[in-house]
Amino acid sequence: MNEEIENKLHREGITLADIKKRAMAFFIDETLLSFLLIFALWDSFVAAKNVEEIINLTNTFVLEYMAMKIIYQAFFTMQYGATLGKIVMKIRVIEIRTLQKPHVLSSLNRAIFRIISETFFYLGFLWGMLDPSRQTLHDKTAKTLVVNA
Repeated sequence: MNEEIENKLHREGITLADIKKRAMAFFIDETLLSFLLIFALWDSFVAAKNVEEIINLTNTFVLEYMAMKIIYQAFFTMQYGATLGKIVMKIRVIEIRTLQKPHVLSSLNRAIFRIISETFFYLGFLWGMLDPSRQTLHDKTAKTLVVNA
């Protein structure tokens, strides 16, 4: 990690969030959004006759699901500095420059690149596991860090 950033975090008493906490927050958010999609399409899911029809139904709404994820991630990150999963896990997103919750463009950038990372086999998330500052691709592009709340 950049020594200047490390000193800034240390001076403010801020510590980076553990990868396990981030993974659990991810799981909570993904579960919540999946249930929301199922709830929204409940009648169609119930009408499906087999697993193949459920998969086809899910694939039909993949773009809407991605848009929902972007809106969810961007809104909660901008408004609260954390998604519901991050709030439960007591972690938050901060801009490196200000050490405050991300502004609207940074939150939107982060949300969009998060979807891109997911699309490409979660490689952007793997990057975060190998990075000393635990920054995923979407953290790097938005110039953010995930820290303990």
